[in-house]
Amino acid sequence: MSRALERYLADDAEIATLAELEAALTAAAIEIGTTMVGSADYAAVFALVAQHRQEEPESDADVSMAKPEGAFAERIAHFTAQGLLDADDAALAADHFAALTMLRAYNHQPTPSPADLDRVRETIADGVHVFIRAYATR
Repeated sequence: MSRALERYLADDAEIATLAELEAALTAAAIEIGTTMVGSADYAAVFALVAQHRQEEPESDADVSMAKPEGAFAERIAHFTAQGLLDADDAALAADHFAALTMLRAYNHQPTPSPADLDRVRETIADGVHVFIRAYATR
């Protein structure tokens, strides 16, 4: 995930408009999402995390995606500071982004083989568009 964030959403990326931000978010999310949805390893980890959370909901064990989600929340805060997004809570906006894109794509393709990657890309692009409509500055 961090490579995709650096490749498409780095501080020095030349993103000055909402259209450029939407394109960069879409590219990053598609790279991450197609890797996740098409990976049997990711599906296994996802199932184990879900099982662990169900069995021990109060556990302090680090089975979350806190580090990657934090990095993405930092990107959201960056684009908010630039005036492209209006996100009072960058972590919540990052959660919304993940739910609208990767999680939705995963839910539509829970079996990694054979994943319909064209459908994954379309689902993610649609989610990014909704995210931009919700969080764009007005």
